[in-house]
Order: sequence, then structure tokens, then C-alpha cells
Amino acid sequence: MNTINPEVFKFYRALEKNNNRKWFEPQKKRFKILEAEIKAFNDGVKTGLEESDEIEKVKIFRIYRDVRFSKNKTPYKTHFGISFHRKKPNLRGGYYLHIAPQNSFIATGFWNPDPKDLLRIRKEFEFDSEELLEIINKDNFKNIWGEIQGDSVKTSPRGFSIDHPSIDLIRRKQFIFIKKFDDKSVLSPEFQNQVIKSFKAIRPFFDYMTNVLTTDLNGVSLL
Repeated sequence: MNTINPEVFKFYRALEKNNNRKWFEPQKKRFKILEAEIKAFNDGVKTGLEESDEIEKVKIFRIYRDVRFSKNKTPYKTHFGISFHRKKPNLRGGYYLHIAPQNSFIATGFWNPDPKDLLRIRKEFEFDSEELLEIINKDNFKNIWGEIQGDSVKTSPRGFSIDHPSIDLIRRKQFIFIKKFDDKSVLSPEFQNQVIKSFKAIRPFFDYMTNVLTTDLNGVSLL
């Protein structure tokens, strides 16, 4: 079991105050050591998930920001961002871990489904959303993940009735869940297990959405 080094938070607090190349370059070796430790932590999460899932790859995002189209021109990110990719196209959904001082969280679900997948999801909800609601409203699920989150269209998508009983689900453009952790929890020896346990708890939702996105409205496989 791996733990998060408290130096991670110290480093990012200092970077927030000195977000420039002059400060960062002498600190680069320090950052690389912390990054290697985070990679070991990620490998432990991946191993835990693979007890019941297939993780195709783990990606740790670069510290360098793309500032070309941003008003914020600071060159460095002040967090570690890690994604765990399930094996596609058979398995849908993904896991994300975010480590930052006073802003650590895990997230999972479907951040920006492509138009084809989004239409298929909405069509499923139009036909029947009871199975999904049963999954996400179970006490053990809600105790970990809370309510479904994400952006929605303001009225109703084209071709769908505003009066449909499942319009709140149909209006959604994103289907995500977020669980936040304070700094003390992140540094705890139990944090890695908490991340793995929480990610595993999302599986009923992933299984449902995978079935939707790999079949047509008649239930015929698209794979």
C-alpha cells in the first residue's frame, strides 16, 4: 500500500506562489521525485481496480499548462491529475484522481460523451430510466458518491419532449460523480484503499452505461 508524501502539498503551495519558470527549473528534480512516488501510488490503485476491472492504461497529466487559448498565462498546473482508462470499446467510463492542496477529489463517469453516444443515452432514458435510478439511488451508492453531477441543456434536447418524466436525465450532457477529500484524508495510510473502494462502488453504473452504449435500442450488440 502506497501513501501520498506530504511534500506534494508543500511543493504545490510553493508553486502557487511562484508559478514561473525561474522558480520551477531549480525545483524540477524535486518535482520528478514526487511524480515518481505518485506513479507508484497510481500503480497500486490500478492493481486494486484490476481485481474486478480491466484497466487499459494509466495517464498522469503533464505539469505544463497549454496557455495558448487561456487568459491565465501561468505555465504550470498546481495539481497532479491522473486518469485510469478502462479497456474500450467493451468497457465504458473512466476514473480520475486529482491531488492538490485543499482541492483533492476523485471523479468518475462520462465527462463529454460524443454526440452519437449522448443521443443513445438519451434515447435509453426516454424509453426507460428506472434501472439507472435504482442503481444511483441505492443507499450504499449515494453514501459514497452522492448525486449525479454535470452540465445540462437549459430546456430539452431537440427531438425530446420537455414534459417527459425523465427530462432531468435526458437534458444532461455529462454524467459524472465526484467525491472530495480533505488534506488529512489524502495523507492517511487508508487513502489508497478509499480510492479503490470508491471506484469499485461505481461499477453498477458503469455496467449499466456500458450495456447501453454497446447495444442498439433493440438490445442488439454493436461490437
